Amino acid sequence: MDLQFSKSVCQCLRKATCQAVNQEQTQEIRLPDTMPDIGRVLGSWGQVIVRGKEWRGNGMSVSGGVMVWVLYAPEDGSAIQSIEGWIPLQLKWDFPQTQRDGAICVSPLLKAVDARSVSARKIMVRASVSAMGEAQEPMEQEIYTPVDVPKDVQLLRRKYPVELPMEAGEMSFQMEEELTLPASAPQIRKVVRCNLVPVVAEQKVLAGRLVFRGNGQLQMVYLDPDGNLCKNQWELPFSQFTELDRDYSVNATADIVPIVTGMEMEVSEDGKRACKLGLSMQYTIYDRQMLDLVCDGYSTQRELQMEKEQLRLPVRLDRHVEELQLRQNWDMNGQKMEDLVWYGEQPHGVQEDGMLQWQIPGQFQALYRDDQGQLQGVTIRGEMSAQMENDPSNRVDPWLAFPAAAEGMFMADGAQLTAGGTMTCDVFGEEGLTMVTALQLGEQVPLDPQRPSLILRRSGDSELWDIAKECGSTVDAICKANAITGQPEEDVMLLIPVI
Repeated sequence: MDLQFSKSVCQCLRKATCQAVNQEQTQEIRLPDTMPDIGRVLGSWGQVIVRGKEWRGNGMSVSGGVMVWVLYAPEDGSAIQSIEGWIPLQLKWDFPQTQRDGAICVSPLLKAVDARSVSARKIMVRASVSAMGEAQEPMEQEIYTPVDVPKDVQLLRRKYPVELPMEAGEMSFQMEEELTLPASAPQIRKVVRCNLVPVVAEQKVLAGRLVFRGNGQLQMVYLDPDGNLCKNQWELPFSQFTELDRDYSVNATADIVPIVTGMEMEVSEDGKRACKLGLSMQYTIYDRQMLDLVCDGYSTQRELQMEKEQLRLPVRLDRHVEELQLRQNWDMNGQKMEDLVWYGEQPHGVQEDGMLQWQIPGQFQALYRDDQGQLQGVTIRGEMSAQMENDPSNRVDPWLAFPAAAEGMFMADGAQLTAGGTMTCDVFGEEGLTMVTALQLGEQVPLDPQRPSLILRRSGDSELWDIAKECGSTVDAICKANAITGQPEEDVMLLIPVI
């Protein structure tokens, strides 16, 4: 006969994809009539803006663009000039057909921005973006539990505390701020570079609500009314909350990936700058669940036929946070480092001897004054690295952030450049958990009167379940006969009651 099983449903999220895509786009910027002709391009910078996302069933797309700024020296020798533009982007990911729409999380990095003049009135700007994209869809996994188990049937039940992704979403908001400069700082006439890095300092899941706070780190290089280069930065605090789909336990946590969705600057009549910023917090809620699974079974009085399957759930085993730091020497002399930016790419991992080695290539974008005091722009390649212990059977998803500003200074034998960032690695178990899904019971057979009622056996490194199953006993009977409460030590003799 077949043993009856009840079924319960484990609901969570699974990843349809988690990978990086790269895109490179160019855009021609024409100078307005009021600006002088181009002599030489000094530098170019950008800020990635995400405008929209679309789930397509068998793929997803993210739209937006790069706000770019180009600094150039005019042909007539007049004061340096800055002009801005917009390069649209459309990023796409393909994955197998899904049953239901899910949530999209994207983390775009600006790999590089470069510009060149194609004529006295035109500049060609190229922007390269590397974006880590993740698509999570709802899934339901049935858990099988036997009911009305006969006394002669022994079942191996194991409990697994697992951390699963339960819910994903996005919370968007706007910030309107007036940028106040120190009293001694010159006023802003024209922006040369503007970068916004949103940083979440604290987050917490409170039952059915996600609360978080942080700040937007806004860095700006600008031209003052006299045409001089100036630099300033602001920390713009935010504190927000969003309602979740359900209540979670006190063990629940949230992973938040912030992105910039808008950035506008306006100049008032008195020269003050008002900025309107758009931010979006992409979140995934993780909560702990206890899985109670039947992994094996046998009977002391009959044959059993079992059906098993591997229960595959997106179990997160660990979250590893690595602080990245790059210090690099540059063989070039100069008077002053006017500005330095680090643009990083998505990491590349290589598994070797139980270690996962990460390489994070990128480049410094430097604006400096040479020994003659002339303004120059240059790009210097570099690479960050990190490593972590990892079982090669696990899947590791890396997420990069570069909140720290790059710094550089000239010394007697050249320049020293530094940049920092954070890499967060989510480690997921790829191996499934064994689960019995069906049991067919044979007819009970009479006990053999010739068989022994007691066996003396050396334990070796076998577990009690394996010993009991092999000898026709039970775990409880062996524990009582030997006055033990757990697994025996290796190579001890055990009394095995035969049931």
